[in-house]
Amino acid sequence: MVVTGVQPLDKKRSRVWLDGEFAFVLYKGELRTFKIEEGKELTAENYNEIMEAVLPKRAKLRAMNLLKSRTYSVNQLKNKLADGEYPEEIIKEALDYVASYGYTDDSRLSEEYVRIHIKDKSRQRIVQDLMRKGISKEVINAAFDRCEEYGFEHNELEMAKKLLVKKGFNPDAEYENSEERAKIMAKNYAFLARKGFSSSIIRSAMNAHDLFD
Repeated sequence: MVVTGVQPLDKKRSRVWLDGEFAFVLYKGELRTFKIEEGKELTAENYNEIMEAVLPKRAKLRAMNLLKSRTYSVNQLKNKLADGEYPEEIIKEALDYVASYGYTDDSRLSEEYVRIHIKDKSRQRIVQDLMRKGISKEVINAAFDRCEEYGFEHNELEMAKKLLVKKGFNPDAEYENSEERAKIMAKNYAFLARKGFSSSIIRSAMNAHDLFD
């Protein structure tokens, strides 16, 4: 195969094209090691070493280093590796590697997230947060079920009422006129809606007369 392009990506790395197609990103030292120059042939031996040893090792280390600082869903980690322009097969190999050690587990990540936020976020907001991480709704719902089995209570009405108290909302307050009341009610309704509470929970919370008991 012929090296048809070598384009600097930054001060240390370059993109490499083989036979007119983007192949991978290598460091300057690796370009020299494998004698990669535009217009020259890349031997099958060197290509195999890059694809079977150099890139897999680097991708695995990259994945492990990312997971040291925080938890990632499988999809998030895949996107991070894709940002590094690793070939698709190399990304899969790296994901399989970290998964074999239990470092990526969408079920575990979802369950941990639900446990942490079950008392300060609505179910809808938790679902939205986890789906943005690329986790399926089925996995998220299963995490809620497990947490409930373990005794973690998710009382959205009480949660919404506490948030209203923090905002200083009082359903029994007196207003100068109906317009002022409507404005305050709309403001607090929108506040809870942004938190992901359903309309029925919001109405129940705003009509509760025990907020300050």
